[in-house]
Amino acid sequence: MTLLIDLFNGLPDIARIMLMLSVVAASGLALGQIKVRGVGLGIGGVLFAGIAAGHVAKALGLTFDHHVLHFMREFGLILFVYTIGVQVGPGFFAALKKSGLTLNLLAASLVGLGVLVAVAIHEIGGVPLPAVLGIFSGAVTNTPSLGAAQEMLREVGASAAEINTPSLGYAVAYPFGIVGILITMGLIRVVFRIDPAAEAEAFERKRRAQVETLETLDVAVRNRSAMGLPLRDMALFGDQGVMISRLLREGRLQVPHPDTCLRAGDVVHLVGPRVKLEATKRLLGEAAEVTLTTKGTDMRWDRLVVTNEHVLGKAIGQLDLADAYDVVVSRVNRAGVELVPSPALHLQFGDILTAIGKPSDLQRVAALMGNSARRLQQVEFVPVFIGILLGVLLGSIPFYIPGMPAPLKLGLAGGPLVAAILLARIGHIGPLVWFMPPAANMALREIGIVLFLAVVGLMSGDRFVETLVHGDGLLWIGCGMLVTLIPLLVVGVIARAFARQNYLTICGLLSGSMTDPPALAFANAMSASEAPALAYATVYPMVMFLRILAPQLIVLFLW
Repeated sequence: MTLLIDLFNGLPDIARIMLMLSVVAASGLALGQIKVRGVGLGIGGVLFAGIAAGHVAKALGLTFDHHVLHFMREFGLILFVYTIGVQVGPGFFAALKKSGLTLNLLAASLVGLGVLVAVAIHEIGGVPLPAVLGIFSGAVTNTPSLGAAQEMLREVGASAAEINTPSLGYAVAYPFGIVGILITMGLIRVVFRIDPAAEAEAFERKRRAQVETLETLDVAVRNRSAMGLPLRDMALFGDQGVMISRLLREGRLQVPHPDTCLRAGDVVHLVGPRVKLEATKRLLGEAAEVTLTTKGTDMRWDRLVVTNEHVLGKAIGQLDLADAYDVVVSRVNRAGVELVPSPALHLQFGDILTAIGKPSDLQRVAALMGNSARRLQQVEFVPVFIGILLGVLLGSIPFYIPGMPAPLKLGLAGGPLVAAILLARIGHIGPLVWFMPPAANMALREIGIVLFLAVVGLMSGDRFVETLVHGDGLLWIGCGMLVTLIPLLVVGVIARAFARQNYLTICGLLSGSMTDPPALAFANAMSASEAPALAYATVYPMVMFLRILAPQLIVLFLW
């Protein structure tokens, strides 16, 4: 055994760390797949494997370069939060408008409850305030909060020992801070008898219901008031939510143009929401007895994918497809949501257009749009690293707030997240496209969170057992459990029982309120729904500010 240990310690620093992290990742992922009555640790198994490995490594005298470990941890965190931002960016602002206020109120309540519990631990339990500050930060897994607490202690003239005490409290409370939120998610799931798959379906149904479903209707032109007017003047080219995609005139199916004037006996094929289709039918005439289909005609329809960088950001009206190509677009599918192709709708990478025209004309439009399935599967790494660069710079910008002794920063967890959300929402800047294939996004995200959890466990495992059995470790761990569980359980139950929030949204809310990427990874593993990530991103910025502000206020009032 001694020989093996000497051989291990004789390896280069990077080799030792990669060997240990590989063992931790493989064993932790295997551990996470073990389920008891359908419930398992999931990605959280990596953390426990890391804690065990850290304890064993210390017992055997194995050494690691902590600078390299810190880099691996932060790099993994950056990869994780950046890919989350790219995933939720396109739908983030819509989600913020619909549920942002409710979620942020719940998140602020969770932070406030945590502060009250921490104050009670100090005032009633008699735990020294410096230790309470560290316990508070570790119990909610927020490193910037710890930094703000120590900076505030310096400002009020605390001793060197008092300034260092929060770090020990943080280390003791941190592991359960991560585990506690997983326990809370499991308890809510069991108490309310929740099926995550059903919750994912309910979330998607609700999101689709908020967007008007597109239907079709064939209408025979009968009203004289509708005859002789150009289609563009009748708002039948998408301006008002209805699109005319086919025109049957004198037995011949043709592509309608914006300046086409309707005649008596014409039959038109309309696409739009049901309410608007019925209103348009009353304007034009009556429902037709024939069905306008491309079968048996010289026309057909096709789905074309937007992958050509030269059309990104251009409005459909600018392309003038009807007049220039004799092709009309009847609908646009964007991230699973069908949109009416109004002239003002700007194309984004990955949009799927339903186009109608002659085969030769459709081929020309396909070339214009790109229509490359291969491009959809490629990862453009230049935008990825530019996005990470911008995120790191954004996270490093200090925001000075009057009365606060330390500036506020988004940090490496917040900066890349915010940058990715904004860039994914913009879609592209010139030839740079912020689109990532789902499979690639998932792979980078999993690598990031596994690295982060493995290093966190490895670095805390060497002190975990020692802290348990010496000094006030057990008391501090118990206090940390209270700071973690009480706010999570109270807000979780309120969110489900009274606010009627989706379970996956609650998981994202709790993860974001604890600024806890591992918990978000655990929630994401329950289903493929974007609900957890959207809720996480919705509350994260405000919660980060409150988490940094809270320990400073505690010091100001209780020191």
